[in-house]
Amino acid sequence: MFEPFKITGKREEDYSSLIKALSYLVQDETDRIAVLANASALLNWYLNDINWLGFYLFNRKENLLILGPFQGLPACVRITPGKGVCGTAFETAETQIVGDVLSFPGHIACDSASRSELVIPLIQDAVVLGVLDIDSPLLDRFDKIDAFWLEQAAELITELL
Repeated sequence: MFEPFKITGKREEDYSSLIKALSYLVQDETDRIAVLANASALLNWYLNDINWLGFYLFNRKENLLILGPFQGLPACVRITPGKGVCGTAFETAETQIVGDVLSFPGHIACDSASRSELVIPLIQDAVVLGVLDIDSPLLDRFDKIDAFWLEQAAELITELL
């Protein structure tokens, strides 16, 4: 059972607690939907000032990123690799920190309230399996510290996919 940890306001300490909680929450789980669902719930609980958080997984048959477990309003179901922030993170295999999504060429607006976005590729054995997508209604919500810790979370999640 998940026991909420105390958020202290000290980013490094809180992110460290998040990684420990995530590790405990998904340990020994073999079903990838369960892993992604609980991971999205925990990350959504922890992160403030966000309006959407979820996963897109690559479907080889369709050659598209397909919506997976998420927290937030209904979202775009299919994203073409190379399109928008998610498709760019997938295609380049690089984390995307976008301070103003309206200035990102080809941004896909699934939620008109979103103003900034952090997208982290899920990489296993040099293969991108999908992305972790996090949106905020605030400009410049995400920075390199967020990316560093959430990349660790993504690595932990990807090990179980």
